[in-house]
Amino acid sequence: MEKKKIVAILLVLAMMLTFTACTGGKETPAAEGGDAPTYKVAMEPTFPPFDTIDEETQELAGFDVDLMNAIAEDQGFKLEWVNMGFDGLIPALEAGNIDIIASGMNASEERREKVDFSTTYYDSGLVVAVKAGNTDIKSIDDLTPDMKVGGQIGTTGADLATELFETGKIGEAKIYNGLDVAIMDLQNGAIAALINDLPVTKSYMDSKPGAIEIVGDVLNAEAYGFAVKKGNTELLDKINAGMQNMIDNGTFDEIYKKWFE
Repeated sequence: MEKKKIVAILLVLAMMLTFTACTGGKETPAAEGGDAPTYKVAMEPTFPPFDTIDEETQELAGFDVDLMNAIAEDQGFKLEWVNMGFDGLIPALEAGNIDIIASGMNASEERREKVDFSTTYYDSGLVVAVKAGNTDIKSIDDLTPDMKVGGQIGTTGADLATELFETGKIGEAKIYNGLDVAIMDLQNGAIAALINDLPVTKSYMDSKPGAIEIVGDVLNAEAYGFAVKKGNTELLDKINAGMQNMIDNGTFDEIYKKWFE
């Protein structure tokens, strides 16, 4: 091979190596035309109006879906939605099988030991619900040792029902995988009461007027947040920045009115 050709090839190779070194081999940011990152986000869709399934499209829907989709669009990342049991959400996040939990999750101190939460976006609390027309139970104080009381697995409602059982206040704490089954059991008398989040209970009451009712005062104030794996500050910062932008530009209020008013 001629010396001139050899020199030319070496120069091309040198230029390619120099370019690779300068770019560091990193993906081009989405803002510069590269692929946007995709995060896997999971929910348990029996918690309306936060998490449910659209009757027409059979797709995941709710306040959490709309808010998280808006945050993703604002921050330039994509989402892959996953339907998962509530009690499996945190283990899946810890194992790295999902990236975000968006499932009406109370950002409790106990959960903060396992995951990191975004800025909270909804203040809630627990209530006691009974079958409509039940005059025996007017508040949590009227629950007795011969009663079965329900709660959804992995929730603070289930925790409170379990605590009432362990202290002898009720006869059994019946913990359900899905809230829809718990509501059904409440209506047919399989349980005397259900301890659940206030907005979700109200949503069921609105969808089936005259089926169940809330008794007594709101218990155990809670605040919902989106969860990420412990230490994932990069993703957490994106969610918090997007959340603040949604609040500032009015999108948060629009989504809130859609689902709560």
